[in-house]
Amino acid sequence: MMEHHYIVIEGPLGVGKTSLAMMLADKINAQTLMEDVDENPFLVNFYQNPRKYGFQAQIFFLLRRYRLAMELTQMDLFRRVVVSDYLFDKDRIFAEANLGDNEFWLYEQLFQILRRRIPSPDLVIFLQARTEVLMDRIRKRNRKYEKAISFKYLEKINQAFNEFFFHYADCPLLVVNASEIDFVHVPEDFEDLIRRIGEMKSGTQYYVPVSARKKS
Repeated sequence: MMEHHYIVIEGPLGVGKTSLAMMLADKINAQTLMEDVDENPFLVNFYQNPRKYGFQAQIFFLLRRYRLAMELTQMDLFRRVVVSDYLFDKDRIFAEANLGDNEFWLYEQLFQILRRRIPSPDLVIFLQARTEVLMDRIRKRNRKYEKAISFKYLEKINQAFNEFFFHYADCPLLVVNASEIDFVHVPEDFEDLIRRIGEMKSGTQYYVPVSARKKS
């Protein structure tokens, strides 16, 4: 496990990345680096009027995620492990999906400048789930600003994440089938995932939780 000093949990809206990141950090006594989506003052307006508020919301996220990532440069990654619930590059996934051509061109100029200073993870865990599952989980967590999220938009974002990570090769990648998984309430799944993380060395690997394997 200690071979991985900077671990990122990623996935689309509602997949459970923050919960898993917190559990993993607690299990291995790691420091956390979490983003607080609620801090974005443009988010409520964005979901109500994406075309009008998309650029403001995305630039806020970009600069906020950059500032958080810069905290990594102050941490001694040789002495301790950091677990984060976001990958800086994922910001671009949302930008490409939400912005018009001219806005995205402008966004891209800033993104490429900032990205040069961002440390790369030692391991990315991509939580993958069906859009129906994501929609159900978003409804259950009942965040006010997410009530305007449509299935069509969520499907678009989910497909964009799948496409991005299908081509991802910047560091070892563990793709987890999270449609049927419950790390919080099924300790067997969580412990087995911990074991699999410890075995990750290089390339891309795919993981199906123990409880899902038993059903098949």
